[in-house]
Amino acid sequence: MAKKANKIDKDVMDKAKEYIATLRNPNCAEDDVFFQAMEEVLLSITPLYLTDSKYKNNAIVKRLINPDRIIKFKVEWFDDSGHVQVNTGYRVQFNNALGPYKGGLRFHPSVNEGILKFLGFEQILKNALTGLSIGGAKGGSDFDPKGKSDFEVMRFCSAFMKELHKFIGARVDIPAGDIGVGAREIGYLFGEYKKITSSFDGVLTGKPFFFGGSLMRPEATGYGVIYFTEKMLELEKREPLKDKICVVSGAGNVALHAIEKLYHLGAIPVTCTDSTGTVYDARGVDLDLLKDLKFNRRVSLAEYIKEHPESEFIPVSEYPKGGHAVWNIECYAAFPCATQNELTLKDAKALVKNGCECVSEGANMPSSTEAINHFLKKEICFAPAKAANAGGVAVSGFEMSQNAQMRRWSFDEVDARLKETMIEICNRVAYTANEYGVKGNYVDGANIAGFKKVADAMIAEGI
Repeated sequence: MAKKANKIDKDVMDKAKEYIATLRNPNCAEDDVFFQAMEEVLLSITPLYLTDSKYKNNAIVKRLINPDRIIKFKVEWFDDSGHVQVNTGYRVQFNNALGPYKGGLRFHPSVNEGILKFLGFEQILKNALTGLSIGGAKGGSDFDPKGKSDFEVMRFCSAFMKELHKFIGARVDIPAGDIGVGAREIGYLFGEYKKITSSFDGVLTGKPFFFGGSLMRPEATGYGVIYFTEKMLELEKREPLKDKICVVSGAGNVALHAIEKLYHLGAIPVTCTDSTGTVYDARGVDLDLLKDLKFNRRVSLAEYIKEHPESEFIPVSEYPKGGHAVWNIECYAAFPCATQNELTLKDAKALVKNGCECVSEGANMPSSTEAINHFLKKEICFAPAKAANAGGVAVSGFEMSQNAQMRRWSFDEVDARLKETMIEICNRVAYTANEYGVKGNYVDGANIAGFKKVADAMIAEGI
């Protein structure tokens, strides 16, 4: 039976928006993306606040939106020319009500405190939805691994860990990889942690398999998005992905493994993108070539058409103003897997106009608020990132379990557990949406389910 909380009039929602506006820091532009994520969650949980006073009485909102701590430190390292370089490192330990802090490290020039607060806040609810005993955190640095030699990356990672190791531990905070932090970087970080502490424990996930990493970690987020989408389409009584045209943005682990899983299911992924432009191959993109270009040669997708001249490469300069080429291609399902706010309202309108029936987020908050509202208004099946892309942290949790048991699971065992977890998340989100009177709204369902689990734990442990 649906909760009566769905009967919320406009005045109540306006008051909720007014209250949320008071939580914004107008003097910090870096916090804009954090505020966007916070506002989405808080508007979703208004029905819960109206039906159960314990959340208001325990000031859960104010306690939840403020990180437990933000750690900021200087990272000094030598480049190959012997020059001293200086970067800034961060770790935002947001909330550990459900377990030790858990969240990735991002190495990219765009990294700042506001972006990491946004990512850490999203991580709290995402981790809660997995059912695993882990809290939320995020970290990283404005260091850019691109164009750096292996020795430069190693020296930076060593310097970074010399500071970070003071604040992490297998039962305290377990970082993982993110943009710019893959197996190479995790290996260097873990090696330095082991040298400093003389401890071989599961303090990082995403490690190379030969010293404690889990099989399937690179595939986890991309595969998980597709598993979630298939279940969502089933629950919403829509057609499955088999034989359907799909568009995907991005060209990293998430995007390429989402493409891989789409092929496993018989779908036809026809696009991928990078910072230079969009590849459109109407026959279905050549996954082996894409992996070679991005994982081995590490070159622009513009190289794709040299081997497939019948395909099309659309440079960024030719993107429609306020939109992106990849979302202007006719498709059944769309998978934004690149970066935050990459899918605008203009893009959303183009997708709907071109017959898209499903959008699933592989990246963290890749759709703007206006785009999401348009999808929901048009009754598009929309899977929000905190639910759909939880496969990565789920397998990180599996890695923690394997490390604790000093054993390793097979690829098929991890894959089966991942699929089961994504189906459970989808069912939980759909059930919660129905329970609170917003059937089919996976945004509200995910926010309410994740918030309720964390908030109840915060209340139980007291102040």
